[in-house]
Amino acid sequence: MGALQKDRRLLALWFPRLPTDRLKRHRTKTLNAPPLVVAEKVKGALRLCAVDEAASQLRLHVGQPLANARAMVPALEVVPASPHADAVLLSQMAEWCDRFTPVVALDAPDGLILDIAGAAHLFGDERALLDKIRKALKARGLNVQAAIAGSALAAHALARYRDGMIVAERAERDAVSPLPIEALQLDPVTTHAFRRAGLKTIGQVASRKRSEIVSRFGAATHARIDEALGQREMPISPRLPEPDYWTAKSFAEPVATQEVIQNALREIGAELCALMVQEGSGARRLEASFFRADGALRRIVVEAGAPVRDAAMIERLFRERLASLADPLDPGFGFDLIRLAALRVERMQVEAVPLDQAVRAAAEIDFLTDRLAARFGRERVLRIYPHETHVPEEAWVLLPAQQVYETKTQWRNIRAKVEAPRRPLRLLARPESVAIEHEPLRLQWRKAWRGLTLWEGPERIAMEWWRLEGSKIPRDYYRAEDEAGHRYWLYCELAQPAQWFMHGVFA
Repeated sequence: MGALQKDRRLLALWFPRLPTDRLKRHRTKTLNAPPLVVAEKVKGALRLCAVDEAASQLRLHVGQPLANARAMVPALEVVPASPHADAVLLSQMAEWCDRFTPVVALDAPDGLILDIAGAAHLFGDERALLDKIRKALKARGLNVQAAIAGSALAAHALARYRDGMIVAERAERDAVSPLPIEALQLDPVTTHAFRRAGLKTIGQVASRKRSEIVSRFGAATHARIDEALGQREMPISPRLPEPDYWTAKSFAEPVATQEVIQNALREIGAELCALMVQEGSGARRLEASFFRADGALRRIVVEAGAPVRDAAMIERLFRERLASLADPLDPGFGFDLIRLAALRVERMQVEAVPLDQAVRAAAEIDFLTDRLAARFGRERVLRIYPHETHVPEEAWVLLPAQQVYETKTQWRNIRAKVEAPRRPLRLLARPESVAIEHEPLRLQWRKAWRGLTLWEGPERIAMEWWRLEGSKIPRDYYRAEDEAGHRYWLYCELAQPAQWFMHGVFA
């Protein structure tokens, strides 16, 4: 349920009065309010770019000079255009529409395109989905028109000229042929040329030979006609990356209890895993989206170190993530839809059930790593990798444990089995200055003197002057043990005068 389909079904939304609706949404409705229009400067003259319903009933229209509009309706409220504010509202509506499908594209300046393939059945059918969206948007104070077709341009055109129309699959030609040529939204010069030639509808233009259209208006114009007729597919540009797989669960009544939310995640997680099993894939990055009844949206993301398609494991990762949120998941008046999407997937090889205890232990460690990363964050769970250098403090790097890195250098043993360690278990974050006295042999570190009983060295290490930015002075390293049995790793910088530092402590 909810997997992305190849057959496209696109729902176009058009907000014909977006600027005036934006202004009126937060106003208190009053009787005898003056008609509202929005004006912008076009070629040095102020013209109407949006009119509300009251102004439209008084025969005011978009493109009309403001002076003429004032002459017709003296009591007129005029507000300057704000394209930025309109774009912000359109983006907010796009995010709100994300509850119906994860593939939502802006159709600027006043429309949206939703790819509803595989999503309509979650709300009944395409008609139920279209009516639900229009009703909800109108309740939010927005005038909206909508249509569904198999191509973006066909849906775009029908939303503006055939509000509420749903085109059957591969029936776009019959649906758009009666529409005026303006529905193609070609440049004004091309539209005027078609009308002068007597071609006033899309069907009349489509009846002409391809060679005539291409030679006179170019291949791009003919391609646009083909797209409107459903004979050519043009991609849309979603606001967010399309998930590879997704599933969702809607609720007749909003839910708010933790138990119901966890059960829903487990249920849609099983459906998502079934989809990935069919394709031989596993998820590396998953996103759960929680849609509140009041329109608020919360997204929670978890990652896995290896491809995963076990529903119980996925539910456990999200449980860890939800438990660690600094800003807890607030259900408010309840969630009416929860969606789970696989944002990044990888192919999974078919593997036999591991019987080797070491293999099973490695898998458990990987799962533990994923749980810790979900709780504390990916950048806080690190793994040590070797680094190709002989400088002690540069011989290893810390990288996120969930990501597997291929390194040319491998860990190697530098001592025999019966030999004492040559490197300390713990290196200090920064070498600390110490003092050495030879008669008697003793060490001053952190304001305390320690008598030394064993002393071994030197081991000379030259600094990599061509790479390091810090000190490039060669070092002589020594291993020492004090009277209490504590063992230290010291070095002397071969400079004038010589300086001694504590670099590490043996276990």
